[in-house]
Amino acid sequence: MSSQQYSGKAIVSHGPHKQGKWRIEDITLRPIAETELVIEVIASGICHTDIHFGDQEAGNVGVFYPRVLGHEAYCTDFNGLNFFGGNDFVLSSSVSSDASDVKHDIGGRFFGQSSFANVTIASERSVVNVKGLIKDKEELKLFAPLGCGIQTGSGTIATVAGATEEDAVAVLGLGGVGLSAIMAAKLLNCKIIIGIDRVDGRLELAKSLGATHTINSSTLPSGKSLGDAVREASDGIGPSISMDTTGVVALTRQAVEFTRNQGKIIQVGTAPIEATLDIPLFTFMITGKRFMGAIEGDSQPTKFVPQMIKWYQEGRLPVDKLVKYFKAEDFAKAIEEMHTGETVKPIIVW
Repeated sequence: MSSQQYSGKAIVSHGPHKQGKWRIEDITLRPIAETELVIEVIASGICHTDIHFGDQEAGNVGVFYPRVLGHEAYCTDFNGLNFFGGNDFVLSSSVSSDASDVKHDIGGRFFGQSSFANVTIASERSVVNVKGLIKDKEELKLFAPLGCGIQTGSGTIATVAGATEEDAVAVLGLGGVGLSAIMAAKLLNCKIIIGIDRVDGRLELAKSLGATHTINSSTLPSGKSLGDAVREASDGIGPSISMDTTGVVALTRQAVEFTRNQGKIIQVGTAPIEATLDIPLFTFMITGKRFMGAIEGDSQPTKFVPQMIKWYQEGRLPVDKLVKYFKAEDFAKAIEEMHTGETVKPIIVW
């Protein structure tokens, strides 16, 4: 174990974000183990999963405080440590000691990394070396979300769904994951690509990225269901691939219904932990539909991250159209703009 000491700054969550309990503080890393690396974080994307776990009360599954969240570099492990972590960080002595909710040890390794810090610890297995693939740190900032949001969206369509030019694809929710799915479907020459959202700006962006049809689910004509609109856009029989990024059970239920016979329904959106989905088993069986979950697009990051970089450099995965940069101290504004739909993929820069 290395005894060298590293210090920096981190967004430390002392409780739910909605209660104003996230703040930037000085931190010091614990000594690293033989199979770990100290990572300098240039930039980190903000994902809805960070807010999902960082806006709940302590005691819920996967939720404890204080901790450092953030995970949009990439992680190859998905086990308990990714959520519960260990005490990778300690507060530096420069932090005021009169705050009653401040503790000395700060949990880390959220999704294996805790990237809401300008210096962090990760297993050597969770690092993709992109030396020789990128030009400089400026380009590296752009690629911050590749390891989660972009990888999840594009990987789910390319790898999990195995989409081809014969497929009709419907994507529910046009955040970073959903729009990455749209880009991947375009890249794979899918014949029909349907984007579904409630924010007009995101629907327009989806069109520019390759959607052949868009549907605003909040402005459907009276008497017309979402299923009616989706089937109308997909040869009258529904999409062969439906991907939900919202985690809204009512939308997932509709996707199961409007997907064509023998089609695939893929769940990637984070639903509430207690959420359940009722499926009429007989109908589901005789229609031959397949419902599946997917994490990170079933991607092997050491191969898929370089592939995404190549696609971007070829002009086939224009991730630059999704991002907006924020200074790390403006993380609250970045989160707000992500919630309102003003920004698709906020990236905080140290």
